[in-house]
Amino acid sequence: MNNINWGIIGCGDVAEVKSGPAFQRVEHSNLVSVMRRNPDKAEDFAKRHKVPHWTTEAEAIFANKDINAVYIATPPSTHLEYALQALKANKHVYLEKPMALDAREANKICEALRNGTNKLTVAHYRRKLPAFLKVEELLKQHKIGTVTHADIQIVQPKKSLFVAEVEDNWRVNPAISGGGYFYDLAPHQIDLMVHYFGPIRQTCGFSHSFNQNSKP
Repeated sequence: MNNINWGIIGCGDVAEVKSGPAFQRVEHSNLVSVMRRNPDKAEDFAKRHKVPHWTTEAEAIFANKDINAVYIATPPSTHLEYALQALKANKHVYLEKPMALDAREANKICEALRNGTNKLTVAHYRRKLPAFLKVEELLKQHKIGTVTHADIQIVQPKKSLFVAEVEDNWRVNPAISGGGYFYDLAPHQIDLMVHYFGPIRQTCGFSHSFNQNSKP
């Protein structure tokens, strides 16, 4: 395979500002077709990014013989369905995080991979960003001593560009996102910890919500 010919399922915000345009700029990589249920938005994306074909049906991406890799950039509620369809159609898969709604669905995807020959990568791109490569270098060289713990905090105003605003705010709907902003933001941080320090042996956690009139 000399070229990676991409199809995107879900050409929304994440494809707009992150991976989508890059598929046209990387050597031996082409963006062949994009899919979005809204035809006007799908056509608009294709025209602005000079993509030769657009569709409103995911099946058209899977059936396109010119496409050998699929970027699934939809909310997590459709990750399992689309990943299995893509693998069945003999496509490689670049899957947005979180991988699926829950561990059960993620294991189904892993099982499909074990039973096939195609590859799947989850979009943990931060491993290769300069800032995180520098952290990895410092850790390997023991420049900061022995690491005993990591404390990760994400603090932001209620109105922030850090979490993209969408029309239906699906990120806080567990049926679509799997479980709120934690599912949307934490996978990157957890992936970096695994990358730096190895597999997780044990986990525990809690959740709590309160308003301005309640005491934490």
